[in-house]
Amino acid sequence: MNLISHKAFKNIAYLFSCAIFFILTSCEEDLTKLNGNDNKNFPSQVIHNAVIIQRDSGFITLRATAPIIEKYELIDSQYTVARKGMRIEFFDKKKPKNPGNITAKFAKIYDYKKFYEARGNVKILTSEGQRFATQSVFWDQNKKRIYTRDTVYATMEDGSTMVHANGMTAKDDFSEYKFFNNSGDLDVSKTQIAQPRP
Repeated sequence: MNLISHKAFKNIAYLFSCAIFFILTSCEEDLTKLNGNDNKNFPSQVIHNAVIIQRDSGFITLRATAPIIEKYELIDSQYTVARKGMRIEFFDKKKPKNPGNITAKFAKIYDYKKFYEARGNVKILTSEGQRFATQSVFWDQNKKRIYTRDTVYATMEDGSTMVHANGMTAKDDFSEYKFFNNSGDLDVSKTQIAQPRP
């Protein structure tokens, strides 16, 4: 009787040890998977006082500057973030010495898609002298389109200003644009709009 109970105790102890081993192993695998995902959620590069230049056949088409840029390259959809603001100058071959610009408090660039997102006090100045102010702008560089659904304050070269409550869509060189729900004039003296670069 003692021999049978001793064997049963050994078998129970063995099974219990195996169960604990498998539980710990599975927990360890789950932690490894979780940590693997977390490890990708950090910037692979951090650039201070960054300057990014984009060229097309030797001609500078875009120059971006930011106090700090973080590049996230360890994930499938790589992107770049400027959390402390960014200024983007875009150059037209017809007026290379008179670039337009976009400034914002926050910018995010989806590298592969060539898609730009700007948020927070967004100001746009075109090479023609048109000024736009809004809270967010999206730029699809492949489609050469800029758009927003936020209210846009637009000041033309002649000084006339309009409020467009439901946003706008435009070609990225602003040769064509369309505003939605125009609602009247704006006193320019009381509104801060994008200013030319000194």
